[in-house]
Amino acid sequence: MSYLYQVLSQCVDTWRTANYPCDDFPAIREILEFALEDGESGQLRYLRRAQLRSLETYWYLRLVLKTPKIPDLYESLFDDLPDRLDAMGVNEKLFREAKYNYTALIARVRDDNQFVRDNHLESLRESLTLDYPSYILALAMGAGKTILMGSIVATEFAMAMEYPDGPFVQNALIFAPGKTILSALRELSDVPYERLLPPRMHKPFAASLKLTFTRDGDKQIPIVWGSAFNVIVTNTEKIRIQKPNTRGNGQQVPLFAGTKEEEATELANLRLQAVASLPHLAVFSDEAHHTYGQKLLGKWEKDKDTGELVFKDDGIKKVRRTIDYLAEETNLIVVVNATGTPYFERQPLRDVVVWYGLGEGIRDGVLKELAHNIKVFDLGDGEADTLVASVIDDFVRDYWGVSLPPAPTQPSGQAGAPARLALYFPNIETRDELRGAVESALARHGIGTDTLLAVDGKSSEAVRRQFEAVARNPEAPERVLLLVNMGTEGWNCPSLFATALVRKLANSNNFVLQAATRCLRQVPGNRHPARVYLTDSNRKTLESQLAETYGTSLKELGAQHADRVEREIRLHRPHLPPLLIRKRVLRYRRKPDAAGTAPLTFARPTVAAPQGVSVETLTPVQLASGTTALQKVDGGDDVLLAPPAELDLYAAAAELAANYHLPTPELLAALRAVYGDGGEVPEHHLGPLGQQVEAQRAQYEEHFEEVDVAIALVKPEGFDKTERDGQPVYTARVSFAKEREPLYLTAQDTPDAAHALARSFHYEGYNFDSGPEAEFLKWALAQLQGGAHQIDGVWFTGGLTDPAKTDLYAEYLGDDGRWHRYTPDFVLRRTDGKHLVVEIKKDLHSPEINADLARLTRGEAAQSLEGRKAVALKQWEGLNPDKLGYHVMFADTELKPEGYRQVRDFIRGA
Repeated sequence: MSYLYQVLSQCVDTWRTANYPCDDFPAIREILEFALEDGESGQLRYLRRAQLRSLETYWYLRLVLKTPKIPDLYESLFDDLPDRLDAMGVNEKLFREAKYNYTALIARVRDDNQFVRDNHLESLRESLTLDYPSYILALAMGAGKTILMGSIVATEFAMAMEYPDGPFVQNALIFAPGKTILSALRELSDVPYERLLPPRMHKPFAASLKLTFTRDGDKQIPIVWGSAFNVIVTNTEKIRIQKPNTRGNGQQVPLFAGTKEEEATELANLRLQAVASLPHLAVFSDEAHHTYGQKLLGKWEKDKDTGELVFKDDGIKKVRRTIDYLAEETNLIVVVNATGTPYFERQPLRDVVVWYGLGEGIRDGVLKELAHNIKVFDLGDGEADTLVASVIDDFVRDYWGVSLPPAPTQPSGQAGAPARLALYFPNIETRDELRGAVESALARHGIGTDTLLAVDGKSSEAVRRQFEAVARNPEAPERVLLLVNMGTEGWNCPSLFATALVRKLANSNNFVLQAATRCLRQVPGNRHPARVYLTDSNRKTLESQLAETYGTSLKELGAQHADRVEREIRLHRPHLPPLLIRKRVLRYRRKPDAAGTAPLTFARPTVAAPQGVSVETLTPVQLASGTTALQKVDGGDDVLLAPPAELDLYAAAAELAANYHLPTPELLAALRAVYGDGGEVPEHHLGPLGQQVEAQRAQYEEHFEEVDVAIALVKPEGFDKTERDGQPVYTARVSFAKEREPLYLTAQDTPDAAHALARSFHYEGYNFDSGPEAEFLKWALAQLQGGAHQIDGVWFTGGLTDPAKTDLYAEYLGDDGRWHRYTPDFVLRRTDGKHLVVEIKKDLHSPEINADLARLTRGEAAQSLEGRKAVALKQWEGLNPDKLGYHVMFADTELKPEGYRQVRDFIRGA
């Protein structure tokens, strides 16, 4: 059986391979391509792979499939009816009972409570009963759901600015289920949107974005009603539609609200009306991520009057009542639910369009590995003291010397945050009872009690602040945390390497799952796995919650190994002197006027004038709660008719001349021929007239100019900047396949680290693509150490391909007819100012590269892809013979010996 998200993934893969075709809105290609620093290596600019895949899927739904509702989505992706029913979770028996009538079956799912309950179709019903497009993005912890929501909003707003009349989102409402998650969503204000949007799109986006977080006590949301490019972040209680309390005697309530609950209700509904005034709205809900298990959709209860089983709304459905209201009051474009699970009571949710599980997170290096590190103790609750002693012994032996890589803000030479252990207890009494066993176990290893911190829901504010500091302060001394009802949802502590579940814990709200997996959050550069300690009773609960929430098991989770790793590189030499050379730059210019060019002519546009301003008529009405509200009068809309704005012929000709760089007299003559000598041009005619100008005068040609440029080998402004010891520190995150981990080298991996730092490693570490590249650097460093030379430095440049981080790239015409960037592997600089650019290529490409370099000498075009790259760089040498040399070295598993001579000569000053 194929799930919806699996079929969608295949469609998105095809769309990506075809380079995101979208004839109506081609700018989406520019946005999605910008997510990659380099198309060849696949190095991402900012988003992680799961986030980019989710963003691609979202835009495939929006632009290729035209934002379908879930039933329509199933029909479009599953042509075969049996396959569609299978994907929707409807077995053949139910279809047979419906006499093979698909419409009747779907109607029964919508209307028959008992049928839905008996056949576990609650999630399918939820998907089929929405009157607006609503999708679930199910990403496990650590995948970055908040940043993903920010990415969707940013790209929607950018598309709305690019295509003002297009079907794009211009306002966003983001729900949070409580104050904890609302606080986490403040990360939206810190997202580096300049790394999500191309520069030309980011500037208007940044100037227009209005980000609002609702505050306690505010009676209104501080927005301009009916305005655009607002992002409102609120928890559900402050905004969802609510029913006011009524008196038990059924009598009418007083004119003024008499309770705090009624006042809160009125404020919530006032805020909701403000949101409903915003056009082109999208709603993002983080509720599904917060409400686990049965609380995700609701639960079955008997009606007190009829005794019939009814499905009581809970969790996400409470939010959806509010969304239903917004869908009626404004043009709601799409609803996106960010969730941590694609399941409801082990039923797959049928509107999940993306699923990224814990196993994928481990394989992608987003989460720590757990392979061979889930330890289950065959001990009962009565042997808890033995359990905690065994856990402490094991943790001290394997993790006490472990620490994270140092943070950029830490003083030089200082280690990162030390590994920490969290022990979860079912209650305070159990924790206090076993604290002595924990202290004794630590004492046997010579570790004092100052490394302990006990925290629970009743702890003082000072202890809570101390607990929060552990997650963000590498120097915090506490390493063993004794927790009761703390340290689960929303707690992000990357230095937590191990969790232990002591005695049987409550299984409500997925507490066991949340506690056990807290240690999985990863940071770039960490190579140590996580570890989970369980009793047998907690193991069974964890197995159940893993199956219900993630559709996986402890065995599967323990077998996952990282396929990708993340590392943080640091820029050591942010101000390398630029490479001053002459380059050929492609320009576009108007073709020389041909003698036979026909005069410009216009046809009068046949476009409708814009509609007048609409005026609504409202009347005050008294509600049952005693409060007063404004209600729209049916049929009370009026339109203020006004003549369209007009320009005289001179003003219209001047505006068109400024936009299209044409002589004003020529345009004036063409306008007079259509509108008469004293005519007026309606303002809404200017757009169509401009299109006619483009059709007749858009005659341009490519032209190459030679210009002097200063090429920056590194651009510090493209890195993340922090401070350490009062000095700026520049860092960036890189990701690569785990099989290439041996090719990630630092100065410490060379025979002489001091020499390597002095002559190379302008950033550290170097993320090589091949063994021969690493071999070349080691050879070059040995040459500099073994004899006289005139070399300032030898720098690996092939690992930095982002134009925000370097200007060192050549451009070549690809097989797809588009221009691409290409960054060479190495640059050597001599004291006399001359540079040598060195490329390491596979030997199998040597015939085609040598042939294309020979064609260049004859003035012929290169024929192969690798040859076009080499020719683009060789042309630099031809324009700068006194400043720059270019050399290609070939290799199989090792570099060919004949390639060294030219580099050796350059080093020696020949």
